[in-house]
Amino acid sequence: MTPAASEKRIALAAVAGAHGVKGELRLKLFSDSAKSLAAYDYLFVGGERRRLLAVRDQGKNATARIEGVDDRSAAESLRGSLVEVDRDSLPPLEAGEYYHSDVIGTLCVDREGTAVGSVVAVENFGAGDLLEIEAEDGKRQLIPFRPGIADWAGEHIMLDPEFLA
Repeated sequence: MTPAASEKRIALAAVAGAHGVKGELRLKLFSDSAKSLAAYDYLFVGGERRRLLAVRDQGKNATARIEGVDDRSAAESLRGSLVEVDRDSLPPLEAGEYYHSDVIGTLCVDREGTAVGSVVAVENFGAGDLLEIEAEDGKRQLIPFRPGIADWAGEHIMLDPEFLA
């Protein structure tokens, strides 16, 4: 069962290691810049709620200081941890926008309403979002998330059978 949107946490980065000796964290960002982190006073790091003290943008990476991490050993102990926020703390969406995390787990049906699988990932290689659909038999395929091909109808996504392998 997929948790309600209000119960979800969204990963904005992962801890790549320590930076220096004073407990700063090197972060691998999952967004375009550190601005996505700087907007929050509190983050979940390794599942624990912590106050964000500072963050610096370093291209696709960032350096951050968080409450309770005061030395290199403490920072290194968080290597591999996700840096997350509560789903309901994300900015509101405009019409036609969506967060990838809201699509993952959605049931996919054909034009007749027959279940054909569910979304297990959303990928983007530069030409737009692709839905990775896993069928009941475990086979996976990528479908363009475009009107007429894959239409999000609230509780499910209706797929054009021409794009199903």
